[in-house]
Amino acid sequence: MAAKSGALRSAREEKLKRGAAVSRPAEAAAASLDRLIHERTRLAIVSALAVNPSLTFNELKQLLRATDGNLSVHARKLEDAGYIACTKSFAGRLPKTEYRLTASGRRALEKYLDHMEALIRATREG
Repeated sequence: MAAKSGALRSAREEKLKRGAAVSRPAEAAAASLDRLIHERTRLAIVSALAVNPSLTFNELKQLLRATDGNLSVHARKLEDAGYIACTKSFAGRLPKTEYRLTASGRRALEKYLDHMEALIRATREG
């Protein structure tokens, strides 16, 4: 399977090098996906925050079954892009990190979902 996938990718890359247009709409649409959200962990973070007003670091970690390091790196990338907001406080003596989806993040998720739906439609109709 991997060899077939690699061969297909090589054929597409060769067409692009020669200046040939991508013939299938699904391939063209896939190339313009928001790569920041498309990554599995970041998509999970944004999706979880889309259906919750906010979640703490520990709630996200448990929900996504992610390690501290993995979650913090992905959350930081989303925060740097302005897709999520992070608030740090203390509950007694314990630090509490809380995340919420920003308006920009919600728009980016909606655009991403619309894009994925269009890809699915194009693939089914193709």
